[in-house]
Amino acid sequence: MSESWDDLAAGWDENEAVIVYSEKAFSSLCELINIKDADVLDFGCGTGLLTEKLSPEVASVTAIDPASRMIAVLDGKALSNVVTIVGIVDEAFVRGCRQAKKRFDVIVASSSLAFVPDYPETIALLTMLLSDKGVLVQWDWEKSSDSGVGFSANEIEEAYENASLKMVSLSNPFSMGDIRVIMAVGQRIDG
Repeated sequence: MSESWDDLAAGWDENEAVIVYSEKAFSSLCELINIKDADVLDFGCGTGLLTEKLSPEVASVTAIDPASRMIAVLDGKALSNVVTIVGIVDEAFVRGCRQAKKRFDVIVASSSLAFVPDYPETIALLTMLLSDKGVLVQWDWEKSSDSGVGFSANEIEEAYENASLKMVSLSNPFSMGDIRVIMAVGQRIDG
């Protein structure tokens, strides 16, 4: 997967649809959650279009993506409170964060969870990285009856419930053309 994303890195920040998506995701986030001074994990950050918007508002952003060229573009933006990681969120990553006592107040996943090999497992791993009362926010394409792309509300609700995330909201804050975006906000409830 990361090789194809690496191939897209050079022109990603000039893609008008990608720019609009990140702007709408950020706007919908700020309408629901106070991110001021939060420690944030941007899961599947790509070139960091959302990270750039988060950076001035939050304490820190850890931006992770498996595509090294995407991360290189983000690194070139030299955002002072952003740490980048070329990698994936797996059990070893979670263990390393826990050993370093690193937890996140907010985890954002903008159009990235549809690309993981095991969605429920990834939600469970991300939940382990949340601080007490921390929130996971995901935006993805809403699965329609004629398309297998994205997620249905039921798939998201089930994964969040199995990971001990309380569903705070599930909405369609915006569309891109005729495709609706589904936004889920879950809060860690097991401390």
